[in-house]
Parts: sequence; structure tokens; C-alpha cells
Amino acid sequence: MKGILTKWLNHKNIGDRLHDEEEWSREVETLYVLLSNYHGTDKLVLKASKLGALKLMRSDELVERVAGLRQIVSDDPTVQIIPKMQEIPQLLDQIEEQIAELIARRSVEERLERVVAEKMQERHEDYVKDIKIQVLQETSGPENAQTLKKLAVLEKMKTISLKRSAFDVLRPQIVEEIIGQESAMQSLLAKLATPYPQHILMYGPPGVGKTSAARVALKAVKDHPHSPFAKAAPFIEVNGTTLRWDPRDSTNPLLGSVHDPIYQGAKHDLADTGIPEPKMGLVSEAHGGILFIDEIGEMDPLLLNKLLKVLEDKRVSFDSSYYDPSDPHVPLWIKTLFDEGAPADFVLVGATTRDPAELNPALRSRCSEIFFVPLEPGDVQSIILQAAQKLEVDLEDNVPELISEYVIEGRKANSILTDAYGLARYRNPDQENIRVTSNDVYEVLRSARLTPYIFRKVQPGLEIGRILGLGVSGFLGSVLEIEAITFAGRDGKGTSRFNETAGSMARDAVFNAAAVIRDLTGEDLHNYDVHVNVIGGAKIDGPSAGLATTLAIYSALKKQPLRQDVAVTGEISIQGKVKPVGGIYEKIFGAKQVEVRKVLIPLENMADIPQGLHGIEVVGVSTIEEAMKHVF
Repeated sequence: MKGILTKWLNHKNIGDRLHDEEEWSREVETLYVLLSNYHGTDKLVLKASKLGALKLMRSDELVERVAGLRQIVSDDPTVQIIPKMQEIPQLLDQIEEQIAELIARRSVEERLERVVAEKMQERHEDYVKDIKIQVLQETSGPENAQTLKKLAVLEKMKTISLKRSAFDVLRPQIVEEIIGQESAMQSLLAKLATPYPQHILMYGPPGVGKTSAARVALKAVKDHPHSPFAKAAPFIEVNGTTLRWDPRDSTNPLLGSVHDPIYQGAKHDLADTGIPEPKMGLVSEAHGGILFIDEIGEMDPLLLNKLLKVLEDKRVSFDSSYYDPSDPHVPLWIKTLFDEGAPADFVLVGATTRDPAELNPALRSRCSEIFFVPLEPGDVQSIILQAAQKLEVDLEDNVPELISEYVIEGRKANSILTDAYGLARYRNPDQENIRVTSNDVYEVLRSARLTPYIFRKVQPGLEIGRILGLGVSGFLGSVLEIEAITFAGRDGKGTSRFNETAGSMARDAVFNAAAVIRDLTGEDLHNYDVHVNVIGGAKIDGPSAGLATTLAIYSALKKQPLRQDVAVTGEISIQGKVKPVGGIYEKIFGAKQVEVRKVLIPLENMADIPQGLHGIEVVGVSTIEEAMKHVF
């Protein structure tokens, strides 16, 4: 600081200065200038006035000016002694030191204040920045330019629609629109429109309306006075072939699962505190309504067993090693799910195309069973007419009958009609009323490579060694053409031949037939070469072709022609008795498809004939002799 003062004093050392009044006056003047710069002129005058030194400061006498300077620098109004002339040099040195300290202190204070101000500004800017970020996060949420752009794309996609699909338009909405399943529909409604609804299994071929029937039935029974289903009762639909789950129950869309905070990851607020998060499944979504599982026969057996447990408990239990019931941070809804489980009181309706024997016995024991029948040609035609009305399209007279010759599924029939409608609309874009012709249908059938479901229908007449048998494949019956021919052979060295593909049961039927024919005619088939053939290479799994095989061999042996509009089914015993067989309904349906006029079945199977059967005569026989009266 002395260097600064020295510069202000023109680099003169006070000890070396000449002790003359003029030199001291300049030095005093310089010191006053320094004080004026330090305090400011106005403040310096104000301070001198308060200390009583203003008069001394403005005096023309050097000693008084020095006295005033000392009084201002010392900031002491009591120091009023006027120094002597010889004291001035020493006094000026003291005053200079004091002024130097003041200026040095001021310099340090200014530097510190400047540093503090800079630090405060930096901290203030950081603090303001943090506050701004926090406010933005609280007010704007997770959205940014990219997320908002994607949201705009989604909103734009919502405005674009191709309207409804044809299947949405054609799907049955009321009970009366379920065609060809009157008996099954009545049974379904009866099992649901009761205070004690039952779990149901629906069997039947694909495309006959099982799913639509379940959906429509729930809608219908909601208005029934004794129905337990509320207006808002849900209808949850799922396909059994697509139900995938983890045996550790980390993923189970059907029954529900628990997302722990480490393995699957719970929600952020739960994961931070280590709380597992239960996820309710479809069984809980179906609470109070219907859970419809299509293709229930394809479900994983272990998952099906878990479902059966839920059916009994009407509740789904959750468990996790991360759950601590004493943790006060666990939300009440999570605590309730772990302690009490999730409600799952629903009616299970399952549909399958499998044979009942292939399903889990435990499942069958808990469910009522309803069988949906294959559609007859008349039913398919009614479905076509109903679809045409919904599509608001005119049909050529033979279109329904034409389509019914190629399909027996309602869904497939609607698909063909929809394609034909699209073709007609494409050809006539300006035509208001579209008419679907047989040519449109034929073009669709050719492009789909479809062939008639029935290649040929039976023709009345008589023929030796040929008879119509009946078989079952799945839920569909079919007519089997069985033919036989006999040749006289060497005594006791005749042979019997049968299709290898027909199976061992069919070959056994030939041996039974040999015993019956020998009993009836006295002829020993070992004296003949007998060849029996099932046209088309059909495989016969059971004994139901026994009666047909016996009659065909008898006709060939005796050269007696058989009626070609009669079909037969039944097991033959070596005593000539006709034993009961299965699949009677399906076999009668198959016979009707090819316009068989009469069907012979075992007498014990007469109770299996469907009610309201028309268009075909069904006769029960108990012996081979009774059957012969109807076929010869």
C-alpha cells in the first residue's frame, strides 16, 4: 500500500522530503484527495462536519489542516490539539499509514465482495436452473417433442378407418340368428338363465356357431328375471391354444401373476420400497360374467388343473417371498390381494372340436356338456340368406344351394358369399344395387380351390355285393361304400381279403360274417375266395361296419341285389344279433347329406335319434334277419 501512496506522492520518500511548508502543503493536499476518493467528496464533508473538523479542513493554516486531517483519519472528535510545525513530518507519516490501511482494507473488502458476489451468482444460477427443471418436470410430465410426435401419429391413425369387417356385420346378435342349433341353444340358455348357472363344455365341428352362441346367450339371459348375471356382466374370450404361462407363475395371463421388484420389475413407486405387485388375470376380469375359452381341449394340462382349482375356490391366491404383511408401506389393495386373494366367481364356457373322451375327466365332471350338430344344407342356405340381408345384396335363386354343396360351416359359407359380393362390387362399381350371381360364386370357388363337399348323392336302385355303411370322423358322419365279391374256390382252401388300410376291426368283421352266413345258409366261406373292399381307403376303427360287411358278402354269395338308397350301421355278433354302436347322430347326418332314404341302426340305439328328425327314415333292427327285410 505504501507503493500506491508513493506513486500518488510522485515517488518521494517522506523522510527525504524537504521540511518546508510548501512541500508539506502539497502532501496534505494529496492526502485530502485520497480521503476524498476513499469516502467520496460529499461523505468526506459530512464526516468532517460530524467530527467538528470541517473548519480545520478548510483552513488556510497548514497546521490546522493537518489537525483536521488527523481528526478525520482517526475518526475521533476529541483529538483537537493543533500540532506544532516540527511535529508535522512525523504526523504526516502516521496519517499516511492510517490512510494506507484504510485503502488496503477497502481493496481487500472489495475483492472479497466481488468473489462472494460471483459465487452467489453462480449458486443462484444453479439454484434457479434446478428450480426450473423441477417445475418443468412437475408441469409438463413425461412428454417431450418425440413423445408428442408419436402421440400425434396415433391420433391421426384413429381418424382413419376401414369401417367394420364383414364378419362383424354378419356375426349373430340375437338368439334367432343362431341357425341349425336350436336344441343346443335351448340347452345353453337353460343352463345359464337360472339362479344356479353351470359351467359348460360345448362340443361340435368348427364354424357352426359355438362362440357366437355363448356370446348371444349371455346377452339374452341378462334380461331373464332369475338370471344371476348383471347388465354389466363381462364376456371374456380367449383361445386355449394361445394361453402361454410360466410354471414359476411370473407370467400367467389367465390366472394372474406377481411382479416382484427384481425379476420382472414392479411399478417404480413399489420397486423403490421392494414391494411386489400382483397382476390380476382373465379369471378376475370375468368375475360376475362368463369366461369363454375356445379350443379348451388344447390347453396345457397343468394350467387347466390350476383353472379347476380356481373354479372351486372362486378366488385366485397370490404369493411372493418379497411380500411382508407387517410392512407399513404396502398399499392396502396389495395387502388385500395377498391376504384374501382376487375374486374370480364366473361361469366357464369351453368350446372344443375334440371328442369328449379326449378331454380331462376332472374338467368334464365339473361341467355340463352340450353338443352342437353339423349344419345341414338347408341350414347353410338359411345362413346365406340371412347374410345377404345384412349385406343388403340380392342373390340369384340358386346361389344359396350352390354354396351349400361346397361347405358345411356357417363361417366358411359367409366367407364365400362375402368374396362373391366383393367380386360383384368390383365389377360394377357404379351400380347401387349389387346382385350376386352363380358365376360370381363359381369364380370364388375356383380361386379358393374348393370342391363339392358331397361328390355324388345316392341313386335309388339295386346292386349285387354293394352296400352303404356309415362312419364317423370327429363330429361329422360319412357314408362308406362297401363292396364284396365271391368266387368258388377249392374246397376248404378259399381265402378272404380285406383292405389293409381299413384296420384290424374291419377284418375281424369278415370272420364274424362267415359264422353268421354259415348259420343262415349252410355255406362255408372257406370254400370261396372272398374279397371285401372299402372304396376310398377309409379306415374303420370300430366294429360298426360288421352288419354292412355281412350283408355285402351275403349279397355277393347269393347274388341277391341290395337297395342302394339304404345305409346300415351296427356290430354283428356270431349269433347274428345287431349290437349297439356310437356316433348315431353323426352317422344319420352323413346319410342325410347324400340323400339316403332309410338308415338301419341297432334297436338299442333308437334312443340316440335326435328329436325333430325329418327327411330320412330310421329303423331299428336287432337281428340280421330283420335287416335283410329292409335291404333286399
